[in-house]
Amino acid sequence: MFQELCIIANSRQCSFDKCFHTKNLTMASLSARFLLLVTQVFTSVSTTLSATVIEDLMNLKPPPDFNSTISINCINNPSLRYCSSFPMELNEIFKSTIVASHLCNESKNPNCVESFPRIDLRNRPKIAPLYLSYDFFWKYCPLSILSIDLANNSLKGSFPSDVLRCAQIHALDLSFNSFTGDLPINSFSPLTNLTSLNLSYNHFSESEVSESQFFKRFNASSFLDSGLLVSHRTYKVKAMLLLVGFPTFVILMVGCFGWLCFRRPDYLPRVLQQKHKFTKAMLKAATDGLSKRNLVVKSDGVYMYRGNLRDDTEVGIEIYHDNISRESCKKFVEDCKVLAQLNHKNLVQVLGWCSDRNFRAIVTKWSERQNVEMWLSASAPPWNRRLKVLKGVVEGMCYLNEQWPEVGYDLRTRSILLSDDLEPQISRFKIEAQIGINKKVYKLGVLLLEMIANRRPHEEFAKGEAGFIEYIRMNYPANLNDVMDTRLRISDNAFDQAKQGVGLGLLCTDQSASKYPNLNQLCNIIRKAYQTSLVLATQNHISHGGKAHKRVPSR
Repeated sequence: MFQELCIIANSRQCSFDKCFHTKNLTMASLSARFLLLVTQVFTSVSTTLSATVIEDLMNLKPPPDFNSTISINCINNPSLRYCSSFPMELNEIFKSTIVASHLCNESKNPNCVESFPRIDLRNRPKIAPLYLSYDFFWKYCPLSILSIDLANNSLKGSFPSDVLRCAQIHALDLSFNSFTGDLPINSFSPLTNLTSLNLSYNHFSESEVSESQFFKRFNASSFLDSGLLVSHRTYKVKAMLLLVGFPTFVILMVGCFGWLCFRRPDYLPRVLQQKHKFTKAMLKAATDGLSKRNLVVKSDGVYMYRGNLRDDTEVGIEIYHDNISRESCKKFVEDCKVLAQLNHKNLVQVLGWCSDRNFRAIVTKWSERQNVEMWLSASAPPWNRRLKVLKGVVEGMCYLNEQWPEVGYDLRTRSILLSDDLEPQISRFKIEAQIGINKKVYKLGVLLLEMIANRRPHEEFAKGEAGFIEYIRMNYPANLNDVMDTRLRISDNAFDQAKQGVGLGLLCTDQSASKYPNLNQLCNIIRKAYQTSLVLATQNHISHGGKAHKRVPSR
């Protein structure tokens, strides 16, 4: 093993006799008898090479009479460090004594027999880490050692606190290494004789050594570039960064927050967002920049887009590209605030609006729905389902008439959407100063006639709605079959209901009448007709085996 120690220490092969001369093994604290025992151990160990130096050293055992030798040494020299330990750890004392003898030679001390005043392993990066690992040596460090120099060895890790067990030292040099972490400031207190300290050029964490009473005895040269002292240059850089960086950071944050508030408030926490208010940037993002593939309808300066908000809500966006006055723009916003408060199952839900110079938009909840016009043309729905749609429409009208009488709406079949369970939803709202209830009843009458006849007044009649109503009035009641949807197959009782429905529609659209039917009365009539139609449909299904027939009344 000690041949290997010599190789590591001197980077060359050397003999046992050269490394451990008899006079060098003789220490003042060892008796002549112990020297003989140590020599015998050296001889036996040197004949067997082991895997590593540390393993061989750990395997060493003291001779049988080592206990008595140590006792004699302590009697002769009670100041020996191991004499104060109880119970004595003979294995560690034995290995520490051997390492001390070898370290005495490695430190190039002139006379290891007389004294061992200095550990000098400067510029020995292959040796220094080995001796630092021998914690048992530092535990029983010889009292004669007054100086420890481990500089320029590229030592890494935390501060080697075991070295401070040699509390008697006067000088300690650990400069030009790579130590990191905190300096154990309190562990230096026992070193009352320390007059020379050099911890320069390391990477310790910044600490309060300048405020410690112990370290005040040393000047700044002991801590150059060690990381322990606050660098004035670094302080100036930090101060400059703080003075310049913080205001810049604040400006950037304010700018970013302002951009979010005015351009993309949907990125803000929900509590900071303005409810129902959308920005142009939000709507462009929702529609991929108002792309053509998201354009659903385009007519008369109004563009209907389909889009997805940032929270994945699917919406319909009705955009108006026109130039209006500032006052008109304010009125638009006030109207939208009213529409955003509408809450009824038979009304399309208005989520909010956007008002940005020449860009105005109303945002509604979107769903894959067909309108009533498409539904009548495609599926030829039975009478009771048409009544269900009419019932939903009139209930929505009653809600608006009671809660929001200033809100107008479009009752054309193409403007009323249907859900999967045939719940109609009125759309295309508009705030008007004065809306006569008679006008609303008139629109309901036209819708009722359209639902029965399945005709398009503005497309099939030259005079539009007036021509359509005139046509119905001319054929009622004699030629009712010519008026009703030819695909509508109903029983006798249901046919009578439809006939009454045509009469009710004509009553609502009779502009010569001095008094129109009351909206709540119309709602009750349609509700009762719907409930009756369900009963009639069930009876008809039972009596005809599920097949309805069309009754052609006699003239």
